[in-house]
Amino acid sequence: MKKPLKKSSPAGKHKLGLAGELEQPASHSRQAEYVLRLYVSGSTLKSALAVKNIKRVCEQHLKNQYDLEVIDIYQQPNLAREEQIVAVPTLVKRLPHPLRRLVGDMSDLKKVLFGLDLGMQE
Repeated sequence: MKKPLKKSSPAGKHKLGLAGELEQPASHSRQAEYVLRLYVSGSTLKSALAVKNIKRVCEQHLKNQYDLEVIDIYQQPNLAREEQIVAVPTLVKRLPHPLRRLVGDMSDLKKVLFGLDLGMQE
């Protein structure tokens, strides 16, 4: 049974969800977020394009529901090694499960949305 949402809180920190519904503020547990890591190689054109494209996708489709970390494999090679990155740019979707990897400049919107399990959205 769904609990009715209150219209105000003592702290006044409610926010409007994607469907326009009032959401309760996160207290001890957070709503499922997208945790993304984009591995790039320095300031190459393809890396810069991947950063620009994934930021645009996140802002348009995951507004306020994502954590994106951009990792330069030249500055942090140990992270790339641990994640077994063999090509860059590579986007790793850590959460929500399942873990997914997308390789390329993230310019194919349909493939990126499908890889993020957002393929059914318009």
